[in-house]
Amino acid sequence: MTQWLLDREFHSSSGTVRWASFGTGAAGAPPVVLLHGTPFSSYVWRRIARDLAARHQVFVWDMPGYGASAMHAGQDVSLAAQAVVFGELLAHWELPAPAVVAHDFGGCVALRAHLLHGARYDRLALVDPVALAPWGSPAYRLLGAHSEVFAQLPPALHRALVREYLASASHPGLPPAVLDRLVEPWCTAQGQAAFYRQIAQNDQRMTDEVQGRYGELTLPTLVCWGAQDSWIPAAKGHELAAAVPGARLRLIEGAGHLVQEDAPDRLTAELSDFLR
Repeated sequence: MTQWLLDREFHSSSGTVRWASFGTGAAGAPPVVLLHGTPFSSYVWRRIARDLAARHQVFVWDMPGYGASAMHAGQDVSLAAQAVVFGELLAHWELPAPAVVAHDFGGCVALRAHLLHGARYDRLALVDPVALAPWGSPAYRLLGAHSEVFAQLPPALHRALVREYLASASHPGLPPAVLDRLVEPWCTAQGQAAFYRQIAQNDQRMTDEVQGRYGELTLPTLVCWGAQDSWIPAAKGHELAAAVPGARLRLIEGAGHLVQEDAPDRLTAELSDFLR
C-alpha cells in the first residue's frame, strides 16, 4: 500500500466515488469502513487500513469532492449529502452492519447516516470527530464566509494557504512527502474551487440536527482523541463520551488532530482492541 490507489468506482448521488478494499476478513471479524475528514482523503488511513486488513476486510473511500473522487461546479458536498452517499455505498458494498471508524467530519457523516437515515453498524469508533457545537476554527469560518474571494487566489498563494492549514493538523509535524500528498488534490484548477466549496457548504446546522440524539446510541462506541489536538480540543472528547451511553474515551498523547499520522501504532492498537 505504499502507492495508495483507489481502484474502484461507484456513481453516487453526489458524483463518482473512488474506493478500495483490503483483506478478506477472519471468521467472526466484522468488515470495517474507514471515513476520512476535511480537508483530507482516505490517504490518511493507509497504514491503519493495512494493519486492520490482517484480520478484517477494510473499505476506504474518498468522499465526493475529495481526493481522487469527483470534483465539479454545483456539486453537493455538504455533510448532509455525504451521509446519503455513505448509505448508498453501504448498500453497494452489501454491508448490512459493518464496524465504522470515522475521523473529523467523517464522524458527523457516520452519525447522520445512523441517526437520520437508519444505517446500521456493528460498532462505531469516532476519532477527533466533528460532532459537538461549536466547531470550526476562526480560519475555517473566514474561508467559508469568503469562499468566492479565496477561490480566486493565484495558484501559488492558494497552495501556500492549504499547505499551512493542513500542516497545523499535526502536533509533531508531517513529513514533507505526506504533506505534499495531502495538499496536491486541492491544487489543480478543479481542486482549488473544490477546497473552498466544501468549506462553504458545511455549517453547524449539520451537527445541530443530530447532537441532541447521541443519547439514543445503543451500539458499542469508542471515542479516540489526540491529546494535543489544536483544531478540536480534547475537552470535546470528554463531552462527547459523556453524551453517548457506555462510550469509552481514549486520549492519545503526542497526537494532534491527525492522529492517524501522529500516532498510527497507538491508534491501531486502540481500534484493534475495540474491534475484537
